[in-house]
Amino acid sequence: MTTYPHLFRPITLGHLELPNRVLMGSMHTNLEEARHGFDRLAAFYAERARAGAAMIVTGGIAPNAEGAVFHGAANLVQSEQVADHRKVTEAVHAAGGHICMQILHAGRYAYSPALVAPSAIQAPINPMMPRALEAAEVEQQIEDYVRCARLASEAGYDGVEVMGSEGYLINQFICQRTNQRDDEWGGSFDNRIRFTVEIVKRIRAALPENFLVIFRLSMIDLVEEGSTFDEVVALGKAIEAAGADVINTGIGWHEARVPTIVTSVPRAAFSEVTRRMKAEVSVPLVTTNRINMPDTAEQLLADGYADMVSMARPFLADPEWVRKAAEGRDQEINTCIACNQACLDHTFQGKLTSCLVNPRACHETQLLIEPAEAVRRIAVVGGGPAGLAAAVTAAQRGHEVTLFERQAQLGGQFNYARRIPGKEEFDETVRYFQIMLEKYAVDVRLNSEPSVTELACFDEVVMSSGVRPRQLELPGSDHAKVVSYPEAIMHPQRVGKRVAIIGAGGIGFDVAEMLTHEGASTPSVEEWCDEWGVDLSVAAPGGLTPPVRPEVSRQVSVLQRKASKPGKGLGKTTGWVHRASLKHRGVELLPGCEYVAIDDDGLHIRIDGESRLLAVDTVVVCAGQESVRDGLEALQAAGVSVHVIGGADKAAELDAKRAINQGVRLAAVL
Repeated sequence: MTTYPHLFRPITLGHLELPNRVLMGSMHTNLEEARHGFDRLAAFYAERARAGAAMIVTGGIAPNAEGAVFHGAANLVQSEQVADHRKVTEAVHAAGGHICMQILHAGRYAYSPALVAPSAIQAPINPMMPRALEAAEVEQQIEDYVRCARLASEAGYDGVEVMGSEGYLINQFICQRTNQRDDEWGGSFDNRIRFTVEIVKRIRAALPENFLVIFRLSMIDLVEEGSTFDEVVALGKAIEAAGADVINTGIGWHEARVPTIVTSVPRAAFSEVTRRMKAEVSVPLVTTNRINMPDTAEQLLADGYADMVSMARPFLADPEWVRKAAEGRDQEINTCIACNQACLDHTFQGKLTSCLVNPRACHETQLLIEPAEAVRRIAVVGGGPAGLAAAVTAAQRGHEVTLFERQAQLGGQFNYARRIPGKEEFDETVRYFQIMLEKYAVDVRLNSEPSVTELACFDEVVMSSGVRPRQLELPGSDHAKVVSYPEAIMHPQRVGKRVAIIGAGGIGFDVAEMLTHEGASTPSVEEWCDEWGVDLSVAAPGGLTPPVRPEVSRQVSVLQRKASKPGKGLGKTTGWVHRASLKHRGVELLPGCEYVAIDDDGLHIRIDGESRLLAVDTVVVCAGQESVRDGLEALQAAGVSVHVIGGADKAAELDAKRAINQGVRLAAVL
């Protein structure tokens, strides 16, 4: 008997019988455009299918060149392209899974000189202006979707998912925000949804009955002039009548100023919209967004919110998610923490997608974790992210590993991150590593700083001893007002009501976030929706409502020396969320600061040559870190084989993505 009976109850989709209710959702990985990328995609998807992902949806494939997400991005327009896709479908089917190809036309979101849209209205997130489609061209776009679906069937896909959400072309036709046409494809609601309905109807008519048609429906747009819930329901019914076998949930447009998938969004925050739709249509419904652990998925299904759950990034973090859930090994799941640092940030920067907590993601054919040819005794000095990754990976390969940590608990800098409101998911990564250390019998020694003599007994030493905060060199830096960021995070009660934070990097933003939160750090879905102005009933167009700004008892200023925009180095897809959250809390961001002195009156600074006093109670120093490499030279002098990784190797920006990647890759070859 499984712990999750609803999650592992079989379901029928069209003519397919699936053993569980988990759909591996669509992710563009940039392997689609890489050299030998389809071979690597085949390995990526097959590994997840073998571990129980019964239904997979690919990243978006354009139905024509102008619909590609960027110039030269993947499309499927001719028979010569089918062979590459067959590599993927054959690998997934051989692994016991099913796979559908997502057809995605970017419309005005396309980073391409040929971009087209219902109307010539520029997207706020794209510097290029789209060209409005002529009526005959709209018909051609529909036929391109049908041709793409036919080719997908020829390539062996079990079906297609028509991407109708996130503000892409179909969504652009549906909403008045982007459709200002006055012909048969615009104006009234029925005209605006005609493009959508015709695509589904014609695909259904052109393909065999056993070819699955999934439609990704935007159930809450989160933009002005978006759809109301009544309109979403009407469209859902029309799509079902047109022949869709499954309706998947889409949440928010890419240009929306409401976060939808970052770690600060509560788990399953948007599933209420799927629950409300469930009473309106009869085809299976899929819910999505911030569902990353089996207990959350099970509860949604048990409570009737949906027929299936879709997860994308959790399958980057752990390809064996389904198998572990089925076997009751939840604690062994390497949980997606929704950081976006190696997935979406990479995707939008044109890099290959991967995962901060699992660097093997999308590198399955290159980063191999194989049994060691000879067992070696390995010492890992430092139990932060780099050391944990190295210790677990080395032990998985069969090495005898001893992990030394000078503190009383493992986690390193993650122990600070997990205390920041909105970053509670970092707890999961520490939990995962602790479980893996036990499973692979790593000898963990806390409160321990080994001597050179002790370490000389090992075959290999991995120095992952982390960082220490950089000291502030400023008159008055030893004043009682001054605290380090670790002290502020661990003991916020020592921080006064008027605060200056020196340093506007990731840590400075995190400290400001923590110091401006009141009460419980983890908001309920209702509290989160209030702050961001989200109405899950979608009574108003787009599901937006006036935000309720949180009450804040501290007055906080975040300062930086550089004149550039504070937070410029934050994540490409998450930085705006951090900046908006601090704005909600009235935090002052001050670039171009020259720090003069700290005294009883506060912090003295100069901006553009003008002196200014910040009359603060506390100055929190977030001015960078220095690598800790105590004993490195002595170990090298003693002839010990030492490898330096993580913060000990490079302290800049406390990059956990780099640290874990270094740890795994080093241990893979030791």
